[in-house]
Amino acid sequence: MSAVATRLRVVQPGPIALIEDLGRPGLAAVGVGASGALDRGALRLANRLVGNDESLAGLELLFGGFEARLEGADAVWFAVTGAPGAVLLDGRPVDAFTAVRAEPGRTLTVGPAVTGARRVLAVRGGIDVPAVLGSRSRDTLSGLGPAPVAAGDVLAIGPAPSAPVPALDFLPVPAADDGPAEVRAHRGPRADWFTGAALDAFFTVPWRVSAQADRIGLRLDPPRIPAHAAGVDPHPALLLERAATRELPSEPMVAGSVQVSPDGRPTVLLADHPVTGGYPVIAVVADADLDRFAQLRPGDAVLFRHA
Repeated sequence: MSAVATRLRVVQPGPIALIEDLGRPGLAAVGVGASGALDRGALRLANRLVGNDESLAGLELLFGGFEARLEGADAVWFAVTGAPGAVLLDGRPVDAFTAVRAEPGRTLTVGPAVTGARRVLAVRGGIDVPAVLGSRSRDTLSGLGPAPVAAGDVLAIGPAPSAPVPALDFLPVPAADDGPAEVRAHRGPRADWFTGAALDAFFTVPWRVSAQADRIGLRLDPPRIPAHAAGVDPHPALLLERAATRELPSEPMVAGSVQVSPDGRPTVLLADHPVTGGYPVIAVVADADLDRFAQLRPGDAVLFRHA
């Protein structure tokens, strides 16, 4: 690396900082998952704001808390999207959801997310690390791709694209919704393995994001339903009851598949999911709504609606 190469020197990565692009699709037949940014829309937007191709690699920051020093001879354009929160240059606020120009020697801080779970940082030219099987994404299940970013890491920035930074003064961003996240889902290939009551419940009651949530999958806790019989739990868990109890051979899985484990709890498979699984899939989240799960925190409510 030359002395004048543009780069980010990481001071503090926050809880988890990963290099992600749009993934490596098309390799499931050889056992490799697609991976890629959980909030694909946020990465695409951040890249567009700085004039990058949408597919260039950026940083996916779980809950924010990231700090880096800008080094090199040239100014850096960057944009922060995803979950809302403070963005600072040398301690002074700058706008998120817009392109910001920063001179070398300045310190960039992506503060904690106010709501949501993941903030996305793109720099003009993209994060330049070696591609693995055509992608710079970190797959947390297989270990493919660059290691999680650590304090002291120096991240190279690629050459600036030919496209200019778009002239944009204001980008309207929808305000965060305080209610349950409503997501569309199709009936899954094993929906007939569940009772009618289980299917009705899946599509009508609010589910809660559990603490078992990462880039591989997001497990949902059932709601509690009232019961008044003496000696009965006043709020028993609503579980998804199977009509078929036979063993299911492993079969292919896609992102958005909602598997139901033997205890009756659903798990939404996300970007780093395994390519096969042995639990029946009751539903599949519509691809257009899958990014919503990137921004859910433990305790948030989810309502599934028929796609």
